[in-house]
Amino acid sequence: MKEYLTGIQHVGIPTKDMDATVRFYHKLGFETAFETINEENGARVVFLKLGNLVVETYEEQAVKMEYGSIDHLAIDVTDVEKVYEKICAMGMNNLSDEIHFLPFWENGVRYFKIDGPNKECIEFSQML
Repeated sequence: MKEYLTGIQHVGIPTKDMDATVRFYHKLGFETAFETINEENGARVVFLKLGNLVVETYEEQAVKMEYGSIDHLAIDVTDVEKVYEKICAMGMNNLSDEIHFLPFWENGVRYFKIDGPNKECIEFSQML
């Protein structure tokens, strides 16, 4: 697996108030790297960047608003199909997820998710 994983791509944080979230992270020194609308649900999505740390924040009405509310950790991969094959072969695709596509960034993103042992969501994501 190590040959396909290159590091943290982003941390996903849902929000009920996108404007307040963007203002908060801007005050901390983050810059807006990319903003779009998720065509699947009409939700606003903003990627905020500070150095090599990227936070993906997206509109969600069912936000927990309590500690532990980070939704997912995305790991950058070089070949999402190979990683998917390996995860399935190891019996780790505990969500029976498939590879998805989102038209984010310049050429889109392909990803899939699994649950970790503590119900942390791990996303394997390849920017195209």
